[in-house]
Amino acid sequence: MKRNIARLATVFISSLVAAAALATTPQPPLVAAKAWMLVDARTGAMLAGQAVDERLPPASLTKMMTTYVADAAMAEGRIALTDQVRISEKAWRTGMDEGSRMFVDVGSSVLLEDILRGIIIQSGNDASVALAEHVAGSEEQFVQLMNAQAKRLGMTNTLYLDASGLNDAQYSSARDLATLARAIIYDYPQNYHMYAEKEFKYNIGKPQQNRNELLWRDPSVDGLKTGHTEAAGYCLVASAQRGDTRFISVVLNTESKKARADESAKLLDWGFRNFETYAPYKAGTVLAEAVVWMGVAGTVALGLDEDIVMTIPRGAHQNLKASVTLDPEVRAPVARGDRLGSFVIRNGDAVVLEKPLVAMAGVEEANFLVRIWHWLKLLFSGLFG
Repeated sequence: MKRNIARLATVFISSLVAAAALATTPQPPLVAAKAWMLVDARTGAMLAGQAVDERLPPASLTKMMTTYVADAAMAEGRIALTDQVRISEKAWRTGMDEGSRMFVDVGSSVLLEDILRGIIIQSGNDASVALAEHVAGSEEQFVQLMNAQAKRLGMTNTLYLDASGLNDAQYSSARDLATLARAIIYDYPQNYHMYAEKEFKYNIGKPQQNRNELLWRDPSVDGLKTGHTEAAGYCLVASAQRGDTRFISVVLNTESKKARADESAKLLDWGFRNFETYAPYKAGTVLAEAVVWMGVAGTVALGLDEDIVMTIPRGAHQNLKASVTLDPEVRAPVARGDRLGSFVIRNGDAVVLEKPLVAMAGVEEANFLVRIWHWLKLLFSGLFG
């Protein structure tokens, strides 16, 4: 379902945040883009958006998936940054005929690490085709890998037809591109630094500058990618981190280079002014202790099996209170990970989040005499307690 957030002036907040905490949250800005979205990178919570599922041509934002597929191939050991990538006539001609290019020479061999920079920084169409052929043998086979990754990531409104983004018949959506940006940042962080590099020179006299203007405007911005064709308009997926909070903005089909940067900056500034990522507890933190009957140990530590990470209005954590509820009677054997209670965070009377409390260790059954003794104690506490 498509949502016109600018028209309805509605903010979509993660369901983890209690409505009471949102009472004074300002409305999102008006954004001059056909589709746009702002998300918390860590939680995936959408803070605001418009037409987030509309299928639009992504132009060179396509190259985000091109590099993601390459990162996946490196993680599997099929390629390496030290590989020499052979430049075919098709790759060379793609750069010569249309759009931006890295300026690779036909028949030459180029270091894969340089090819990645040629795609990310220079948005080289020639480098994109060369990478596709190196990874999969042909661009057509590589596109199949692109679409398979999109399906795996849950990008339901995305179809890739080439590795460069030149084909305007392919499409993606603001939501899908935000999903892909999160995957790039967190799945393969070892190469993410390339998205923050401002310029790169290859085979020409002077370096080409990264087209992401926000890299010069805002030191908290460290990625990701621009795109432009006549059909797609001017597009930008940007990410910025301030303190422990990272947001991703997506703006599609704006009217100019300046507009895509201005609208992205507007979204990011609004997000950081009004929201924060709150991560009060890590997995494995002991939060309570339960009495264990009929076990070799009399107690077991309880904690969380996953980190608690929430998107909340800035400063709202001061109103949040945590509490634990334990199961009334725990009997051995207990296995590590067994749910033995609940951990709840509230804002006043409203439940913001509820997670299971699980055993941090196992507890085996005690011997027969101990079990009989504990059974008698439970019996008499039930009769007279």
